[in-house]
Amino acid sequence: MGNPVEHSKSPWIHARFAALTGEPVAYGKRLIPLDGFAAGVRAFMAEGGKGCNITVPFKFQAASLVTRRSARAALADACNILSFEGQSIVGDNTDGIGFVMDIERNAGVPLAGRDLLLLGAGGAAAGVLGPILERRPRRVVVANRTVAKARALVDRHAMLAQAQGVTLEAAGLDGITGTFDVVANATASSMSGSEVPVDARVLKPGALACDMMYGPAAAGFLQWARAHGAVGRDGLGMLVEQAAEAFLLWRGIRPPSAQVLAELRAEMAK
Repeated sequence: MGNPVEHSKSPWIHARFAALTGEPVAYGKRLIPLDGFAAGVRAFMAEGGKGCNITVPFKFQAASLVTRRSARAALADACNILSFEGQSIVGDNTDGIGFVMDIERNAGVPLAGRDLLLLGAGGAAAGVLGPILERRPRRVVVANRTVAKARALVDRHAMLAQAQGVTLEAAGLDGITGTFDVVANATASSMSGSEVPVDARVLKPGALACDMMYGPAAAGFLQWARAHGAVGRDGLGMLVEQAAEAFLLWRGIRPPSAQVLAELRAEMAK
């Protein structure tokens, strides 16, 4: 469920998960009016729906709609997964574990001891910050156009950052200091076709620059990364890995995400 949602590869991913695990899953996509999220969820429940993924711009609304939520969803104050139990709605967030697994396992870049710049303070950024901190990077800066939103996200994660020994800071997009091993773009710039919202000076030589979008939307960010000596990575791996965690949550089986990611990249290259 999202707006827009037509571009989504999630139905393809879950169809492959279902085929490879033998689980009987029917998974589609649904465009939800910007002012109709709660009604859309209730309608799907009434139709017999068992659960759904939530994408932009409804992740914060999803967190306020649920009957109860997981610890990671509560920390993020955002949900990308809803599960329906009778009339109850259970919220969770697998964006962060999906991001971390893609960066560390698929891209081969451990986050421990690294400096990481997270661009944006919306639902996507909120979902990934907790799991990033749990990997114990050295420093994380959350930068956003509206500094107050970045500061609110940092404040909510301050105790976790302290417990993990991570320096956690908030900044405006034009007030970032230092350079970074990993730069993650969780802003809407790629979706809207806007320029990358920070100066390339934030990149360390050979840095990993990740966009949370994929397909044509991520092309501009990836081109920017390569032009400035960074390794560009789109959000396709994160999408597949968070979907695998959702499938595990719903069906009790973790599907072969690496295989499906390779198949999806091949499919999109046709």
